[in-house]
Amino acid sequence: MTERQAYDVVGHGDGYELRSYPPCVVAEVDVTGDFEEAGSLAFRPLLSYIQGSNLSRESVAMTAPVVQHHTLDMTAPVIQSPAGGQHTVAFVLPRSVTLATAPVPSDSRVRVREMPGSLTAVARYSGRWSQSSYERHLSALLSALAADGLVAVGEPRFARFDPPFKPWFLRRNEVHIDVEDSTGRESGR
Repeated sequence: MTERQAYDVVGHGDGYELRSYPPCVVAEVDVTGDFEEAGSLAFRPLLSYIQGSNLSRESVAMTAPVVQHHTLDMTAPVIQSPAGGQHTVAFVLPRSVTLATAPVPSDSRVRVREMPGSLTAVARYSGRWSQSSYERHLSALLSALAADGLVAVGEPRFARFDPPFKPWFLRRNEVHIDVEDSTGRESGR
């Protein structure tokens, strides 16, 4: 079974879970295209990396989810891009991999970095990997957070857990956005 990114559920809201994620290491790549094609464009270099296309020729286990967010000039995130744009797509590496032990990519498009721990609101849904579905669930999540007095920080992320051959109605998808908790502690990715 595929390892899943670790987290603890620390609360619930209307249509979402509040999760505490520990720091993790990701392999990521930037691609240019629309929301629906970004995952496919990034998949080959990321899969090659974990299958041994790295300086040590070491394989790394596949984990879930695959995480995607939209970026502008790699620093200023935006929530949506109707005509395409730049997306960062990441594979979360297994818990046993640290930044110091992660294989160095041989493909210059692939970056390995550590993500800090975060307090994250997550809305889970099934269905197709479409931008309209993602935006609909993101909008509902942001409304629920506002109603609960939680402040979203950072850019939202789309997480997919299943391979493309799994029937769309059985797929597990999630919208993630970091939040500031009631004590004022901020968590960002």
